[in-house]
Amino acid sequence: MPLISQSDPGPENNGVANGHTLLRHLQDPTLEGTLQHRWMREKKNVPPEISWRQLRHRFTPGFENILDHGVNNGWYDPNILLEALVFRWVFIPWLQKELDAYRERVNNTKKRADRNKVLPIGVPNDMFEHPEDYGVLDFKIKVRKENIDRVREIWAPRDHEVFQLVPPSFAVIIARMYEEINSPEITRQNCWDVYLALLAKFHALDAAHEIPENLDECWGRALTLAREDCASDIELMPNLQPLANDDDVIGDEGGFYMGGVNNGKGLDAQQLARLDEMLNNDEPQVVDNDRDEGVFAWFSDDEQEQDATADDW
Repeated sequence: MPLISQSDPGPENNGVANGHTLLRHLQDPTLEGTLQHRWMREKKNVPPEISWRQLRHRFTPGFENILDHGVNNGWYDPNILLEALVFRWVFIPWLQKELDAYRERVNNTKKRADRNKVLPIGVPNDMFEHPEDYGVLDFKIKVRKENIDRVREIWAPRDHEVFQLVPPSFAVIIARMYEEINSPEITRQNCWDVYLALLAKFHALDAAHEIPENLDECWGRALTLAREDCASDIELMPNLQPLANDDDVIGDEGGFYMGGVNNGKGLDAQQLARLDEMLNNDEPQVVDNDRDEGVFAWFSDDEQEQDATADDW
């Protein structure tokens, strides 16, 4: 895990701030009483915004076209409960799988060098696993599983209904139907075919009066919950001191440190000495072997990462 989490200000991010803060406290009791999250005001949240824009530019358009195909043909109306539930069961896991593949591709692709930046250049996953090979210090935290379980139980319990893709009773029925159509792997070519086949089976059940009469009462809660702003009910943990520089304190050299090293104060003398030692050594020869990029999402191109300064987000 990282030293700190960060986000735009807003109550919808309180859950992230609380969960990360508690996890850091469990790992390092000396941090108790401090908020291990930084609120990135104005345009300080630049790297996540750039990544989001690139996702929207490279990944989203093709998948939007696929979804529009079903809507434009009148196959899906989000206001019809049965269609909405079948859609969620078919499309959300498939889209999540494609997003995971996109993430893996980005994290295993070397970025283009930028002479205006001093950050190391390499494959992100390599730099994450072997930072010393790139002349940088390693600050990632190895988290104990029991601590993750404790934080999850408090802030994201597995049995909370918000984590249910569809109501449990609906899930049992549609899983059986999916087996009846031979459980095809869902792809961009057949996603709407699978959806229509499952929807037809539900219509057959409805005609046979085997679907609950009080459909909205039994299964409608899932969609109602999805439309509610549940995050607004989460309050930030009380009595926590913010990280150093939380009030945009400018350093001696005109810079503003936004990281979490030493509770937001930056590198100490020992860490600076270690970094100087690494810089004084001969630069390591990082072998950039051709790698199998693995699966990657459709509609993502092979262009190098765009210069952040060119992103008009």
